Formats: sequence, C-alpha cells, structure tokens
Amino acid sequence: MKIAYITAGAAGMYCGTCLHDNTLATALMQRGHEVSLLPTYTPSRTDEENVSVDRVFFGAINVYLQQKLALFRHTPKLFDRLLDNQRLLGWVSRFSGSTDAADLGALTLSMIEGESGHQAKELDKLVSWLDEMIHPDIVHLSHTLFIGFAHRLREELKVPVVCSLQGEDLFFDDLQEPYFSRVLEALAERTGEVDAYTSPCHYYSELMAERFSVPRDRIHLVRLGVNPASFDLRPLEDPLPAKDAPVTIGYLARFCPEKGVHLLLDAFHLLVQGGDQTSKLRIAGYLGEKDRAFYEEQRQKVERWGLEDRIDFVGEVDLEGKREFLKSLDLFSMPTVYREPKGLPVLEALMTGVPVVQPAHGAFPEWVEETGGGILVEPESAAALARGLASLTAEPAERLRLARAGARAARERFHEGTMAEETLALYRRVLGA
Repeated sequence: MKIAYITAGAAGMYCGTCLHDNTLATALMQRGHEVSLLPTYTPSRTDEENVSVDRVFFGAINVYLQQKLALFRHTPKLFDRLLDNQRLLGWVSRFSGSTDAADLGALTLSMIEGESGHQAKELDKLVSWLDEMIHPDIVHLSHTLFIGFAHRLREELKVPVVCSLQGEDLFFDDLQEPYFSRVLEALAERTGEVDAYTSPCHYYSELMAERFSVPRDRIHLVRLGVNPASFDLRPLEDPLPAKDAPVTIGYLARFCPEKGVHLLLDAFHLLVQGGDQTSKLRIAGYLGEKDRAFYEEQRQKVERWGLEDRIDFVGEVDLEGKREFLKSLDLFSMPTVYREPKGLPVLEALMTGVPVVQPAHGAFPEWVEETGGGILVEPESAAALARGLASLTAEPAERLRLARAGARAARERFHEGTMAEETLALYRRVLGA
C-alpha cells in the first residue's frame, strides 16, 4: 500500500503529534508499506530516527506571507522553494514559540478553507507533487487543521482521506472571536469530506463529535502506540525498599500551564509540609519562549519554599536522556489542566515500569483502567494530587504492584505494532468501501 501521511512540524520542539506520526509511519514501513511522511510548516523533530521526506510543504514563511500579502499568492515556484529551505525554516522556527494561538484566527480559517483560502497555491503544489511522485492509495492527515486539503486530494487523486484527531481542540479554544465561531462553521462544512477519522481514546471521540461536528460514525478508535525497544524496563523484583526510603517523583512534558506542572510543584510542597522528608521531584521537558515567564514564576516559588535541593529542573531531554530520566523515577505525574487525549509521556512511564498518578479526566481514566498501572485523583487540585502521591510514596509494595501491571499492559496493548495494525485495518476498510 502507498500511503501519504501529512504531518506538521512543531517549530523545533519535541511534540507529541510529531513523535506519534513518526512512530506510526515507521511501524507501517516495517510492515512492508510505502509511506511518505510529509512535514508541513517546519521540519519535524523526533527523538527516534526521523523517516520524513527531505522537503517541507506549506512552508511557514510562505504560508505567513501569503496570508498577509496578496503578492505572495502569485510568486513563482522557484522563489517559493527558496523560502522553503529547511535551514531557513529551522532558523525561523526558533522564534515561533512565542506565537500565541489567539493571534492565528485568520490564518487558521484560511487553511481550513483549503482551495478557496489564501494558501491555495501551496495546496496546488502538494497535490501536484503527490500525483507526480507517488500517487498514493490513501492520504492520512495528521489533524483537522488540515481538513481543508481533503476535497482537492479526493477530487484530484481519486483516493480516500483519513484524518487523525490529536488534541486540536486546545488550539481551537484559544482562538478569539470572530474567528473561533467562523473556524467552527468552516470545520463543520468540511468534516464530511474526510472518509474516516482516528481517535486515541473514547473520550476524544465523543468530544470531537459533539463540539466540532465530526461525524461520529466515521470516528474509529486507534490506540496510541510506543516502541517498547526505546524504553528500558526498570527492575521490578523484590526486595522492596524500606517504607521511609527516598522516592523520586517525575514530570516529563512541555513546561507550560496546560500540562499542570505548577500543580505538581504545589502538590510536592504540600507533601513536604505533611512530613515527607526524603522524596525528590524531577521536572523535564521543553520550554518555549511563550512560557518563559511562567517558568520563572515556578522557579521563584521553589526558592521561596527552600526546596532547591529537592526539586531538580532537568530541561529538555533527547531519547537517551528520556530513557535514563524515566528509569530514575519511582512515581510519575503529568497533572494536566487540559483534558488531554494523548499524553504520550504517561504511556512511556508505564512502559518503563513507573506507576502514575493522573487527574481523572481526558484519556487518563481509560488508560489507568486498561493498564492498572496507576491511580486517579481529582483534577486541578494540588491537595488531591498530594494525597494521591502520599498514598504511594509510603507504600513500596503497592508501587511495585502498579508498576508490574502497568508495564505488562502498556507493552502489550499500547505497542507501536498494535497501533499500526489497527490503522491498516481502517485503511483497508476505507479502501474497500
């Protein structure tokens, strides 16, 4: 099968969507399929081998200029290719972390409008390249922000289009009026142009159907998958550590309010105030310019508490660094404020044999129930999170039980191979129809 998979670069940061798309494309290739992973906006960045093609479509500079100035909607292809240079896009992406979704309403609307939007020339180039270079059997869009491509792809290439649902509601909700309403209207008009959608959990299937007019009967569950070979399993054998032995709690995600790192810091402070004299907290993840002030606020809190020696800010980690970071933990928490539909770090922690303490919303109730690898607490409550962490820091036998169950289930049910097989089954169903 020849598959064109259109993904989005994330302006130089490790992004859960980029990691997911690269992992899925790799697993499909390993099963003998011809996959072209096509990055858009900027080059994609992954912590495993990057299998994307050596070209960027809908380059960020061209997209921006075509949105702002009509002149750039008619420039020759050679000029556009100069602006799509990957080094130039990589350099520009360093400054895009400060871009707020609230400022992108007009551009978002234009992209969803597809062939009638300001970036119609970029869509022409994408369709022509696909037709001339690979002529795929199926096209897979990484998220609904690309839904404006579907009509032209189906009409010109005569192939079905599949679209993933991967957390774009957070972006839509940040759009300001009048663009929020106009984007939702345009989205509702276009959702029927996609043959099938994939969703990583039942929660997100229902949300996208109810709030964003995605046809419910076209949404199919495809669990997230992680490559088990990328994560070493921690020793999960007796003897148990003593009840008063130091416990290391960890967080791995983008350093931002949406991911709830501030709640974990507050919960750890409550843990210490409650008498915990040995536990430590390690914080790792990407920090963008937009969240720099938030980061400084959190650092200042830690200094006021006098906990600098017990809270370690690790920063961004590559694959090897992530592997070692997760192995150093006894507990993991990513207490998102946002109702997270993915949360790959939670699965990576489970796969490493680290039990999790997660808020009871988004995908997490489904995952905790399915893996048995953690506990759930009241969302957006530092006090509830502190109580959940305390219940496990003092019980090494319970931590071990959860770790064993979570590692076994995550490696069996959230394997990249399972994700690939479920995706292929959907492709075959769509092609058969």
